[in-house]
Amino acid sequence: MASSRRKQILEIGTSNGYSTLCLAAAVRPYGGQITSIEREQAKQDQARQHLQQVDLAAVVDLQLGEAMAVVAALAGPFDCVFFDADRSEYPALLAALLPKLTADCLLVVDNVLSHPEQIAPYLTAIAALPEFTHIVVSVGKGLSIAYRAGNSA
Repeated sequence: MASSRRKQILEIGTSNGYSTLCLAAAVRPYGGQITSIEREQAKQDQARQHLQQVDLAAVVDLQLGEAMAVVAALAGPFDCVFFDADRSEYPALLAALLPKLTADCLLVVDNVLSHPEQIAPYLTAIAALPEFTHIVVSVGKGLSIAYRAGNSA
């Protein structure tokens, strides 16, 4: 994220905050901000504690709730979205997020190779968007990376 200088990242699925820490550390030098959604209070509390321990809490806006409801309430714009939550919701979340994305945006989805049946509807949805270039990378449990080039909004 640091090399792409993303500044407004949406993370769907905070969990205990491991990925959140990495994202926050990457955007802080550029004045970036992470909005991270988690539906479980206990996990969000863990993430908050971890962020405070490494002095990154100011870079992250932790949102508690179901992803679709929180996304509907967010204004955006986002120049990067990291999906790492309920995979069955990804196609609907993608549709809800499209008007909230910058022209130059990056979409990253975790667990693509470890859960291919659950990810298939999202991959079909992203493939139907001709403005996005898409690749699946065989790293970890697999990452889907989609990029739409354009002038930053």
